[in-house]
Amino acid sequence: MPLHLYNTLSRRLEPFSPLHPERVTIYACGVTVYDYCHLGHARSYVAWDVLRRYLTFLGYAVHYVQNFTDIDDKILRRAHENGETMATVSDRYIAAYHEDMAALNILPASAYPRATEVIPEIIHLIQGLLDRGYAYVAGGDVYYAVAQFPSYGKLSGRALEQLMAGASGRVEEEEEQRKRHPLDFALWKAAKPEEMGAYDPWEAPWSKGRPGWHIECSAMVRQAFGATVDIHCGGMDLIFPHHENEIAQSEAVTQQPLARFWLHNGFVTVNTEKMSKSLGNFTTIRDLLTQGVEPMALRLLVLQAQYRKPLDFTPEALSAAAKGWQTLAEALRLHQQIPLPPTAPEAVKSHPSSQAFCQAMDEDLNTAAALAVVFELAKTLNREQHRYLHGGDLGRSPAEVSRDWHTLVALAQVLGLEAKEAPKSLQTMGLTDEEIQNLIAARTAARQAKNYAESDRLRDLLLAQGVKVVDQKDGTTHWFRVPAGSTP
Repeated sequence: MPLHLYNTLSRRLEPFSPLHPERVTIYACGVTVYDYCHLGHARSYVAWDVLRRYLTFLGYAVHYVQNFTDIDDKILRRAHENGETMATVSDRYIAAYHEDMAALNILPASAYPRATEVIPEIIHLIQGLLDRGYAYVAGGDVYYAVAQFPSYGKLSGRALEQLMAGASGRVEEEEEQRKRHPLDFALWKAAKPEEMGAYDPWEAPWSKGRPGWHIECSAMVRQAFGATVDIHCGGMDLIFPHHENEIAQSEAVTQQPLARFWLHNGFVTVNTEKMSKSLGNFTTIRDLLTQGVEPMALRLLVLQAQYRKPLDFTPEALSAAAKGWQTLAEALRLHQQIPLPPTAPEAVKSHPSSQAFCQAMDEDLNTAAALAVVFELAKTLNREQHRYLHGGDLGRSPAEVSRDWHTLVALAQVLGLEAKEAPKSLQTMGLTDEEIQNLIAARTAARQAKNYAESDRLRDLLLAQGVKVVDQKDGTTHWFRVPAGSTP
């Protein structure tokens, strides 16, 4: 069947088709840059990276835009705490974001617009809402009048009267007194005296100030794609109020759907508890990587749950993912140990594993089922590799093994799981081929003299330097490079 995606707006699986037959547009809500990225961010951006990779695998040209919210109350508070400007804070954490995402092998977006780069577009959009009666000015602030938008609540599935008062997003108590309705939300905030120095207010017809959170994304989507984007995505926590408010703002002006598909990823818990700083279980991506967690193991952990399902982060789950990555990485590096003939791309596309993989991914990006296909192929290749290294031959023809390996690499890349080339890094820190041959010769002599303690010592010495030796039945010894310090 064709690709089906769960559309939050319709609350059902729908066959995916873009506005333009060969091109897909995606807008993902990015981070508010006041701190380092945490596990929830890893979950979200790995999910949309896989969405993008799979659409590319299917043959679409994908234009993926992800914003940075670089002006916001949280950033302002952090700037005050540090005695810095909002721009300084934002630049620091934008740089950190790029480092963290690169470590997780997340492809760079086609564009990263910043809220501060679209202030004229924001002001124009707000003026359009005022002109159409969807917004009002109150004391220099501008608010959206939710009662004027009859379909408000359609994304979250709740009627206006059911929505809780004060749930309109990042608001302050004094704002409540200015609003006509408890759910009205700020489009523009007049600058306050205590904010001076942290940023330079922008001039608008209503006051000098800064935009509200929700209007920023509406303006950036419109600037990047026009009235409608194929897919708008983000975490489930953004359904209400952020995405609900984006719809109200944008569609009131354009009279067209803001997005054809709304996708939302599930939450991350830590040992079944909600992740939060107050509970002491708040974990950033860079904390984990600094502690020695393999980035691909962390990515694999995220992919083991379908993107809409909850993901529970535990030490046991991370350990299992690390072991799983070792299995997969061994298969991905098979070409470094076994000479393989080339394989045509058509052979990869028609491979039974590719078909099973696509069947899983077509069911709302079921990465858990897709990974099962990938690991089955990896285990088959690892058996071939072990047979070759220990027995000197393959169980099948090199062409068949090559087809399997090229298929594995292609499918793993769709999931963003890639093994680095081991030999290059190992060569720089390990032994030369001549040194290896000399040590193997010394080990062979020790074995022939039945000095097994010396033989084991030399074997372990070689392994510590990233060289594994395999004794063959005919008395010869094969060797190949592995990560230094691997288990014998």
